[in-house]
Order: sequence, then C-alpha cells, then structure tokens
Amino acid sequence: MQDSHAYDRSLEDLGNIVQLEHVNLDMPDQRLATAFFVSGLQATRDPYMQTGLDNMWINIGRSQIHLPSRKPRPQRLRGTIGLVVPDLDAVARSLDAVAPRLAGTQFAMVRQAQALLVTCPWGNRYRCHAPSEAFGRMALGVGYVELDVPLGSASGIAAFYDSIFSAKATTVVEGSVPTAVVAAGHGQSLHFRETDVPQPAFDGHHVAIYIADFSGPHRRLIDRGLLSHEVDQHEWRFEKIVDLTTGALLFELEHEVRSMTHPLFARPLINRNPGQGNPYRPGQDAFRGS
Repeated sequence: MQDSHAYDRSLEDLGNIVQLEHVNLDMPDQRLATAFFVSGLQATRDPYMQTGLDNMWINIGRSQIHLPSRKPRPQRLRGTIGLVVPDLDAVARSLDAVAPRLAGTQFAMVRQAQALLVTCPWGNRYRCHAPSEAFGRMALGVGYVELDVPLGSASGIAAFYDSIFSAKATTVVEGSVPTAVVAAGHGQSLHFRETDVPQPAFDGHHVAIYIADFSGPHRRLIDRGLLSHEVDQHEWRFEKIVDLTTGALLFELEHEVRSMTHPLFARPLINRNPGQGNPYRPGQDAFRGS
C-alpha cells in the first residue's frame, strides 16, 4: 500500500460551496452588451436560454454573467469580477476593435503586466487573467468576485461564511489590505476586500452559488431572520451578511443559493472558439481549452 502521507488531502477540500455559477447585473441595452461581452471579451451568448430581448446569459466556461434588460438603470457591482481567459493578447485586440462601437460609454481598458483591467459600458469592472495554478484547471471562466467592503468587516464576513455555510473562509492580508477569501468551487472564490472608499447603496445585483448541504445554511439563516426569499424546492435567497456576535450588518449582496439537485446544476454550457472565422476551419467551432 502506498504511503498515506504522500499526499496532502486537505488541498482538495472545497467546503460546502461547490460552484460560483453566475453574477447577475441588470443592464439596459443588449446591443452594447453584445458588443462588449461577445465581440470584445470573446464570450458566448447562451443559444438555448434567455434568447429574447429582455435578458441574455453570457457563457464564460462553466459560469455565466446574467444581463437582464428589464430595468432602465444598470446595476453596479461594488467591486471587480475576475475572469480567466485563454489569451490576454487576443482579448485586448478584440476589445480594441470593438472600442468605436462603445464610444460615449464608460468602457475602458488598461493593460497590466499580469492582467487586463476592463470597464464595461455601464461602469462594472472586470479583471482578466491568463490561466494559472491559482484558478486550478480553469482555462476559461469566472475565477472570483471581489467585493469592496467597509473597514473592519473582513474577519466578520469570513466567520459568517464559515459558520453559516461551512465554507472554507479565511482572512488574509493582500498588500496591507485585510480581505476575506471564501472558496466557491474549484479555482473559484469570493473576495471581500476592505476599503475606506465610500460605496454606493446596494442596488439588488446578485451572485448564484451551488452548495452541497442545502438545508443546514437555510435553517441557520432562518434562525437569525436572514432568509429573504423562498424560491422553490431547489433555491432560496438571502442578502445580509452580519456579524454573528452583534448582529450588525457587514455587507449586502444577494445570494441565489441552489442545491446540487437543481435542474441547472452541471448543465453543459456552449463556449465558442473566438478564433473561428473565414476561411472556415472544420471542427474548430467549439472552445476546447487553452
């Protein structure tokens, strides 16, 4: 028998949150969204779900960005969405090409040594990274959502996810800034980074996660009066992250919480090969990795 101490098995522990499935941000214009997300970021509009004019789902690996167009006022994430893309140079070129179509909006792009910082037409921030060990085997996807939270709140937020969700949650210091890091699937995480910059009021945007123990967090949130919405057998929601000792509000972010028996769990998502074109190359339509 092989030595049982040859491997550190704890490195494979995910905690109770098994996937960060999507981020939902209302926006008013599908034309601009298509130019930015599909033509610019080289993502793929889901061809099967939400194909009308009131919503669009953007596939990015195994995760999505949901973009309902039902409200005239766009939603603004208080932070940054971290994307993993197979080729930073290719994304930079396609964003440059689409920039004239985004003139007059808040679109911007800044190239850094290890990342591409991009602002969408409505001011939401995206940070694109090349694949790396930090994101596991992910070659394309949503690697993290980073939220800007008040000073002094990071440790309480980590304790909330640890106690309520049985998630892997720690408080680290990133460049002298305390940050709660919550594992949210293989190569995925939620980051709550402290800042002294005043933030706008919460406007209802949300993230969707899948969890293995579905009833335990549900019960603990009910006990504290924090459950905000019972959706159906496979989904519930909450918004308020609180200090578990004092009950003080630390941060607001709606969570769409799904069970692993949810009909959409592990649904295969179509991701195109953005390099396909004319002349056409047979067999090269789909994204197949780095």
